[in-house]
Formats: sequence, structure tokens, C-alpha cells
Amino acid sequence: MRKTIIAGNWKMNKNKSEAVAFANSLKEKISNIENVEIVVCPSFVSLVTLCDILKETQAEVGAQNLHWEASGAFTGEVSAEMIEAIGCRYVIIGHSERRQFFNETDDKVNKKIKRALTSCCLIPIVCVGETLDQREQGKTNAIIRTQVTKALESISSMQMQRLIIAYEPVWAIGTGVTASPEQAEEVHRLIRDLIEELYDEQTAEGISILYGGSVKPSNIADLLKQSNIDGGLIGGASLELDSFIEMIKIAEHLSN
Repeated sequence: MRKTIIAGNWKMNKNKSEAVAFANSLKEKISNIENVEIVVCPSFVSLVTLCDILKETQAEVGAQNLHWEASGAFTGEVSAEMIEAIGCRYVIIGHSERRQFFNETDDKVNKKIKRALTSCCLIPIVCVGETLDQREQGKTNAIIRTQVTKALESISSMQMQRLIIAYEPVWAIGTGVTASPEQAEEVHRLIRDLIEELYDEQTAEGISILYGGSVKPSNIADLLKQSNIDGGLIGGASLELDSFIEMIKIAEHLSN
């Protein structure tokens, strides 16, 4: 059975003291959560602290990026080995903001996935999604097919058991505009069908596919009721504790 996952991507928000306050409050409020995997992805400067605070709770910690090499002269970069060593279990790869602002290509995304999978336990959350222009031109399916296929190049079916995909339409990220449940479900179904085509039905049915793009308490239930949406990769709404907790509780209720 696929896991339901609620992951908060804080992006470049919250200093260390704010992160500590959030994490301490979070762990007090999730003790009764049993059916939802909770992930918090703070900035790099707060990773160690949050790993310590959330250790042995229902919440895991994830990094927002990594480099595809294990070490070397790459100023400002962080390796999978470093991330895993401090206790992180997840890492976001290929977020649209990385693609848009930092020239992250499909090839780089693929190399980062491979590096994450060479670690003992890191779980990559691999992001794909089309721009507004691409959707309006009817290119959504082609873009998603290309991004998924190139991201998963040379990834084995066994490795796929550790991987999560997040569909994040670029036009819905940070805009307040959310893909309708039907629009999101259509692309999630496409992704699952594509994974079956690349691997097999068992692999496709076992992978969790998350939706991201202006997810909030008011719309998450309708999204999670879709048969191929297994959770959310949540940006702005994950920065407010009450909002994040409410979405976790909604997901928990729907997973029962």
C-alpha cells in the first residue's frame, strides 16, 4: 500500500530560532498521527538542529537539494553523504525553482537522483511540472513524459522503491492558483502509467506521487481524494504550524 506523505518545503524561510520553535511545537502535536509520513525540509542551516529535535518522532527531516558528487571542489554545495550523516531521510531534487533559477537540467536531476540512491537510506523526492505557457500550448503530457523519463534514466526497479515523485505545475507554485483536483489527477495518472511503461505495474502502483502547488487546508482534502494523489509537497502553507498540522490531520483522517 502506498504511503501518504505530507512534506513541507520551507524554501529560504525561517532562521534557526524560528525553525526550533516550529519543530518543538510540531512534535507535541503529532504524537497521535499513525498513517501519514510527515517530512519537514528546512534550509541547510537548520538541518542538524531539526534532525535532533524530531528524532524518534513521527516526523522526518529532508534537505532541499544536494550535489551529484560525493566530495570535491564545489564551493557552496552539500553532498548526499553529508545530508545522510546528520540524520536526514529525504531530499528534494529538481524543484522547479532550482530548474528555473539555477539552471538545473534533466541531466543534472538524473545525476542527483543517482547520487542520493547510492546512500544508505536517503529518499529522493523528484519534482516534475510544466509552465503555464507549456500547458496553454498543450505540451503538458510531453513535458512530463520527458522530465520523468530523463529523471529515471538508468534507475532500476529496485531503486524505484525508494523514490517519490512530486508533480508541481510551475504555474501553481506560489501563485495562489491550484490545479483543480481533476487536472492534478490527470497528470498523476499519466505519471503512474509512464512508470508502468518504463518498469512494471507493481512498481507503478507502489510509488507515492505527491502534488505541489498552492496546497492549503482548504483544498488538500479534494486533492487527496483523487486515486493517484498520495500526499502533498507543500510550500507557503507549511510555514504556519497550525496550517501544516491541519493538513496532516486531514490526510490522517482520509487515510483511515
